[in-house]
Amino acid sequence: MQYNQLIAKLFFITFLGLFFSPVSAEEKNFEYNVYLGMFDFSDDGKRAALVGFEHIDKDLNKDTFLGNLSPITGIFVTKDSAAYFYTGVKAKYKLGTIDFTPSFAPGLYRKGNGKDLGHVIEFKTELQLSLDLSTNSKLGFSYNHLSNASLGSKNPGANSYIFNFFKIF
Repeated sequence: MQYNQLIAKLFFITFLGLFFSPVSAEEKNFEYNVYLGMFDFSDDGKRAALVGFEHIDKDLNKDTFLGNLSPITGIFVTKDSAAYFYTGVKAKYKLGTIDFTPSFAPGLYRKGNGKDLGHVIEFKTELQLSLDLSTNSKLGFSYNHLSNASLGSKNPGANSYIFNFFKIF
């Protein structure tokens, strides 16, 4: 089985499992984000499809003067076997049924057969809009940028767009 087919099947199985899982009102402490997108869409030579997973622990969120802040942890892999594992913070601003959520997450990058970003330590900044589908799920779109903040000898960065599906447990 090809790598791309395996990733697509894993994503589909995860998506179905999250979408059809029953949730009671007392259990809503975790939010999961399963996403698909295009890594480094602005570089014709190194763009690659990506699939990822993110966890948000709602027990640890805090209301601050910056908004409602929650810790995030996630990973994505590209069709070129590049991978990024990250942990950081996400702010949430509710605008009716739409959530605006900027985030910042330092992490570890492995280039695989993908783009060389210049360093193993990379920083992800992201802007995301999501729409409430129900009390337990959301659909969203996000844009992110990876950069090593000139830690390495080069810092080409990577821009990605992502389609998100959130499920709250």
